[in-house]
Amino acid sequence: MKENISLNLIQGIADLQKDLIAVFQNNEIIFINSAFEKFFSVSSLERYKAEFGPFVNNFVPHPHYFNAEKINDNQNWFDAILELAPIDRIVSMMTQNYEPRAFSVEINKIEEYVVALFCDITQTLIKRIMIENKTNIDAKSGAYAKNYFLQVAQSYQDAALFNEKIISAISIHCSNIKDNTDMLKESVAHFKSVIRQDDMLIRWSDDTFLLIYMIDNIKNAQIMLDKLNSANKPKELMDVEYNFMLTTQNDSENINSLLRKIK
Repeated sequence: MKENISLNLIQGIADLQKDLIAVFQNNEIIFINSAFEKFFSVSSLERYKAEFGPFVNNFVPHPHYFNAEKINDNQNWFDAILELAPIDRIVSMMTQNYEPRAFSVEINKIEEYVVALFCDITQTLIKRIMIENKTNIDAKSGAYAKNYFLQVAQSYQDAALFNEKIISAISIHCSNIKDNTDMLKESVAHFKSVIRQDDMLIRWSDDTFLLIYMIDNIKNAQIMLDKLNSANKPKELMDVEYNFMLTTQNDSENINSLLRKIK
């Protein structure tokens, strides 16, 4: 009886996590959480075992990610990935709609068990690559370029759906700033001191920025707007006026429809 209660408790705790969790014993998967079931579109561990082969086959064979080709003979995948630096422990797996997702991997060995946690970093990874390459950053302001955002907008929407979030957008019109590179960069630095790391600040036009961010509910959308309104401007920006306009997705609305509402 106590063992059943303990297993149910562990399952309940694991099901609260948005990351994918899998437990292995002797290289065989013996436990998964609900996020794992959702990603692989299975109703139970038994269905997963019936429909999928060796777990390592889920890893897309891409040169930038860990996969079966990077495992030595007579080596299991979790020992092989632990040989990499933590920042390089990334795998790509396909959704059941054949969409690639990137996951950072954490491994914890407990006696004969191996606990693997897969955190979806698709959007963060895209942003990191773009920042490193500097190919999709607006040169004058340091914000994301509009064309880049339009290219990744659907991926951003997919990430929001996967994480059960909705998307909000705040249009930021700036006066007295149009071609002043110093003012543009100061404004971007000011906004970045307020927003979160994974929020996207885009230069939408000559004198307008667009902030795109994920939220749990409309109330949290307003909280971000209030933070921007109340943030103290540095003295270099005292002559600049910002006008904010908040737009939030409806339940059935996609990101393209949201963007069409932004003037």
